[in-house]
Amino acid sequence: MELSQDTKNILRLQLPTDPRWVNLAEKSLEEILTDHAYCEQKAATSCISIIQRYNDKEKLVKELSPIVTEEWGHFRLVLAELEKRKLQLGKQRKDEYVNALIQFQQKGGNDEGRMLDQLLTMALIEARSCERFKRLSEGLNDEYMKKFYRRFMESEAGHYTLFIELAETYIDKEKARRRWNEWLEYEAGVIKNLTVRGDRIH
Repeated sequence: MELSQDTKNILRLQLPTDPRWVNLAEKSLEEILTDHAYCEQKAATSCISIIQRYNDKEKLVKELSPIVTEEWGHFRLVLAELEKRKLQLGKQRKDEYVNALIQFQQKGGNDEGRMLDQLLTMALIEARSCERFKRLSEGLNDEYMKKFYRRFMESEAGHYTLFIELAETYIDKEKARRRWNEWLEYEAGVIKNLTVRGDRIH
């Protein structure tokens, strides 16, 4: 199965989510909403961390500050959905996908390379989240939840674009694009080797 052409062109992801994932997620709504809530929380705290580390980058600070607010707002929206459905926010679980991406980040070398990898990691997480939310918005049977995830899909697409733009602002564009292609290839391997689980966003 291939990604739809529009999604593939926009997100550049090399491997689509296994179509079985949506059906599994629909059967594990409490777990998927719990994991989604923590994903939004971690996105907010990751942006705060990037701002703190690169506080001298004016555009980065200016552009990521509202993302912190937006991601925390998403966390609250998911919490509200859990409460409305009388479901519980469970415990945060190990994110094997994100941990695998972190393994590919540059550990030594110069600060520019480390910043590039951090921004591209965030871009990939947002792109994969966007693709997953798109699948939920199209594949769930619950019409309300389809619209619920459509909103998140649109937001993640904007965040993905922003992280790519920031990478190309502070690092040579050609270098950033070469590294992005390496990340895309690596991420496809991560997705290929992960077990398909309906209780995780990633």
